Amino acid sequence: MIVCSCNVFSDHDVRNAVTGARPPRTPGQVYGCLGCSAQCGRCARTIKAIMDEALGACAKACCSGCPHSAAHAESHALVALPDRPGIVVAV
Repeated sequence: MIVCSCNVFSDHDVRNAVTGARPPRTPGQVYGCLGCSAQCGRCARTIKAIMDEALGACAKACCSGCPHSAAHAESHALVALPDRPGIVVAV
């Protein structure tokens, strides 16, 4: 299923992005892994839901002692939407 129509990537692309040794912890990091950036931002919640599903229990407990915790420290990011000046989306 197409998740992002602006950048044309699917749920499979998101799942593949989060299966690495240091998976992205935010939708913004997923965009970067897929070589693009947020455009309209409507897909960010869907990306997060797919990430949570793909990472399972680690998605909820990932803060201390988890190999992904270093990436989690960068997880509170904001993305400015280039086609909408003044609009910033939390990802």
